[in-house]
Amino acid sequence: MFIKVLKSKLHRGLVTSAQLHYPGSIAIDQALMEAAEIVPYEAVWVADLNNGNRVQTYVVPAPSGSGRIDVLGAAAQRIRAGDIVIIMAFAYCTPQEAGQVRPKVIVLDDHNRIASGLDR
Repeated sequence: MFIKVLKSKLHRGLVTSAQLHYPGSIAIDQALMEAAEIVPYEAVWVADLNNGNRVQTYVVPAPSGSGRIDVLGAAAQRIRAGDIVIIMAFAYCTPQEAGQVRPKVIVLDDHNRIASGLDR
């Protein structure tokens, strides 16, 4: 049996744009993706701290160092530019492996720069 556990997250990201008429996804600064060990096209949950909405989508890279977190497609109905979000990536593992998982938590500042990074 496999269970789903938190692998990594970007905590308190500022949404830099929300573009409704775009094939759906979320674009994230590639340097932030690498810090959180999120790979292109990986499925993520995005939780909006401003309104409580949660959406599942997939990640595409934005230019490294740009600080961009762009909500693209239908999710732009639920998450707006200027909102603060938590972006969470998960992994499947056995219950035994789950005890060894230490999620990578990347806390962002007001400009989507890394304020701190932790392995929990």
